Amino acid sequence: MSDQLHAAEVKAPKSDINALILDYLTMEGYTKAAAKFCKEANLEPQQPDTSVQLRQDIQHAIHSGNIETAISGLNDLDPELLDGNPELHFSLLRLQLVELIRQCNDGDVSPALDFASKKLAPRAKTNRGFLNDLEQTMALLIFPHDSLEPELAALLSSDLRRTTATKVNEAVLLWQNQRREAAIRQLVRMRAWAETSARSKKKDLPETIELGLNVDSMDSGDNGHEPMITT
Repeated sequence: MSDQLHAAEVKAPKSDINALILDYLTMEGYTKAAAKFCKEANLEPQQPDTSVQLRQDIQHAIHSGNIETAISGLNDLDPELLDGNPELHFSLLRLQLVELIRQCNDGDVSPALDFASKKLAPRAKTNRGFLNDLEQTMALLIFPHDSLEPELAALLSSDLRRTTATKVNEAVLLWQNQRREAAIRQLVRMRAWAETSARSKKKDLPETIELGLNVDSMDSGDNGHEPMITT
């Protein structure tokens, strides 16, 4: 059988796909979706609902710009979590400063200045990277927000909240002795590497190869495979 035909015929068992979906929903903190999917796919939850909900609440606070609530939630979980991860702690405090600057644009900047001097400056004194990040963030107080350079405008975009929330989620998962990311993300990277490697060796592959996660084309019944272990 040619490489092209073999690649086209490889299909993942539905039970494996269901396990991957549940793993993704659980790791990303989608509590209600994970619970609903467990019932629909007849699967056991991978983590207690309270554990997933905790991570979701913290992530929601970050995405909403309520960084103080997120930090408080992390400290309630374990004060050592942030104390033992100064980079993550500084990232959260920096994001909190950004939120304060966002609120005081064209207004009273004293809350942002006070927060920066008390919470961030002491940490920046001993870390050059922290100092550079602090100086860059403080520049938001100088320039109009509607005409910022791309590097500064990025601090006010939702991407910074999203990136920070991802780092926090990974840190909590690590604290809970869980993997830091969903298995499907690892599999996609491995699959991309394998395809690139095969093409570099001039293997006879289709122009495009589907991921093989289309459950609609599969038998809805039991296919005889045990769900793969993802936790």
